[in-house]
Amino acid sequence: MKKIVLATLLIALTSASLVGCNKAETPAATDPSLSPSPAVTASIAPTETIAPTDEAISTETPAPTGTPLVTPKPGKGSAAGSNTDIDAIVAEAVNALPVIAEPASITVLVNKNFALPKSYEPGDLVYPDVPFIFKEKIDKRKMRSVAAEALEKMFAGAEKDDIQLAGASAYRSYATQKLLFNRYVKQDGFEEARTYSALPGTSEHETGLAIDVSGITGKCAAEDCFAGTKEAKWLSEHAAEYGFIIRYPKGKDAITGYKYEPWHLRYVGIDIAVEITDNGSTLENYLNAVPVSK
Repeated sequence: MKKIVLATLLIALTSASLVGCNKAETPAATDPSLSPSPAVTASIAPTETIAPTDEAISTETPAPTGTPLVTPKPGKGSAAGSNTDIDAIVAEAVNALPVIAEPASITVLVNKNFALPKSYEPGDLVYPDVPFIFKEKIDKRKMRSVAAEALEKMFAGAEKDDIQLAGASAYRSYATQKLLFNRYVKQDGFEEARTYSALPGTSEHETGLAIDVSGITGKCAAEDCFAGTKEAKWLSEHAAEYGFIIRYPKGKDAITGYKYEPWHLRYVGIDIAVEITDNGSTLENYLNAVPVSK
């Protein structure tokens, strides 16, 4: 009997111990505080940062609209845009001008109101035998024969007065003037370029009768400081004696369309040059032409 009781007790104790082990394992597998659950939570956290990222991108999207802020304002460098745009703008302006009927006339009036034919090229261009501030024998040394002869005499007369003159720029073709003007438009815009440069077809240099003159050293050539030189003084006093006028005299820009250029000489013949100079006048006044400003 005792053996049966002992056996029963042993079985009961063994069952109790086994039940305790099972309870200890169950929490280990289901406890929400263990790392697997936090790992899932942590992976969700980055997905929540996506919303701010999208928001940041959307706020930067308008940035391209700021581009115009760094482009030159109208009238400056990019005013005309591409070379094709510039060509179109210049062509429209040139085509709007009346074309001169007698481009070979010694008194031809070429200014912002009147244009030479696009195909015009003087047929009597020669190289005057005078010094230039450059050595190359190129087109901008050329002048029409009558003007070249007068220029040679004027340079010789200046030398007798101990004044050494030199040419800076004479003849210029329509194509060359177009290249120059288009470059200025690209640099400063159309309206600004017109204040100091001529549209192709409207430059006196295209006539073969005009030349920019400087001192032999080239100092202040085609610059405002030339006005204060002894060469400029001599030209203002003696150029007319040889048939040349200061084409754009001081204080006459409202008539000629250009500021004072003491270096820019235009051949018109002695009689006309003397009359214009003595009257402190301009070629526009002499020909009773409408002032450019109007």
